Amino acid sequence: MGNYLNKLKILAVTVLALLSVACVNINIETNFIKDEEIYQAIISQSSDSYPEIDPLYINDEIKEFIDTYISSGDSEELRVDKLQELLYGEDHLFVQYSDDKTHTAMEAFYAREGNCLSIMNLYIAMARYSGIDANFQTVDVQPSWDRRGGFLVLSQHINATGKFSVRRRYIVDFTPEIALQQLTSEVVTDQDARSLYFNNLGVETLIAGDFEQALVYFKNALFLDLDSSIAWNNVGALYNRMGNTQFAEYSYLSAFSFDQSNATAINNLAKFYRQSGNLILAGEYEKAIERFNNKNPYFHYVQGSLAFLESDFRAALASFRKALKIKELEPDFHLAVGRTYLELGDTERAEYYNESAKTILAQNDEIYRPSSEKVRIIEAGSILRSSSPGLSIYMPGARRNTSRR
Repeated sequence: MGNYLNKLKILAVTVLALLSVACVNINIETNFIKDEEIYQAIISQSSDSYPEIDPLYINDEIKEFIDTYISSGDSEELRVDKLQELLYGEDHLFVQYSDDKTHTAMEAFYAREGNCLSIMNLYIAMARYSGIDANFQTVDVQPSWDRRGGFLVLSQHINATGKFSVRRRYIVDFTPEIALQQLTSEVVTDQDARSLYFNNLGVETLIAGDFEQALVYFKNALFLDLDSSIAWNNVGALYNRMGNTQFAEYSYLSAFSFDQSNATAINNLAKFYRQSGNLILAGEYEKAIERFNNKNPYFHYVQGSLAFLESDFRAALASFRKALKIKELEPDFHLAVGRTYLELGDTERAEYYNESAKTILAQNDEIYRPSSEKVRIIEAGSILRSSSPGLSIYMPGARRNTSRR
């Protein structure tokens, strides 16, 4: 199986046992020590290699296009609505999803298409010109994988957010049919987003087989964000493919040192050590991944989905309930349990879990339902947290100190 790469785009779903989930660390001690000589060889530049590329630049033609539709006298919320119409309306840009190439804002405007990072480059550039507060925001997704050029590419996701007031903000998304893990969003700086842009170019170039240019892009991504676990993992995959095992191992270990929930880096290390003949160390890393998966609700969700597809509904139910026990506020888990009970002929429990999913969705504006809407207005008081009162789900008639049925 190929090396694992991270990329900020959405790809076709390929189910693997190894998944990622926010806020769950992998229990392993790597004994990583920074090697200044290797570090300096990888981070070998003193300035941005591509100062002429600005992913957020828009020209006068685009500004005039905005000015014909959005007025300075419009309220900020009206400007957000109008910008959505400009971007997605059939009578305007009508931008479409495409995972072929990562674009700058200008490129996305003229191509009328792009992946999530490309379209967010365009959205944020246009929003800021229109006087709208807008920032990049990364969000964990239920993991998707795609095999490309001997590599397995793990998709990640980015959208945009901005504030109307202290308690009122909006979220803008542009995705195909994906599901986002709830309560995992994090606003990132423009420089971090720029790093992700060059990381994407590196992935695309690496898959195309141009290793030297991919290395230039990855190094630039790292220069812009020295703590980027994604870019460290990806440059490790590239070094491994180029036969530089010393730099590959160091890069994978660096990736994990910056993000101890990065299962991709640990999986790459396990594969790396097994290929190099260090079976004891490989086994330790593989066991760490197994422990991590057991704590990962999305791992159990995928296991349940596989069992469901094979009509093993008892096994599916067991896995879905494990997922639900770990993450109670994930509506997809409730729906999966309900769907499985229906197959088992228990309509009462099926209806109960379907209703509990609806309740969670109704009470939490942060939860994104795929393709339901591109703009959401979020009130601070409408965000459901795991500590919120009254969220435990019990079957009718069950005692409240018993486990979920």
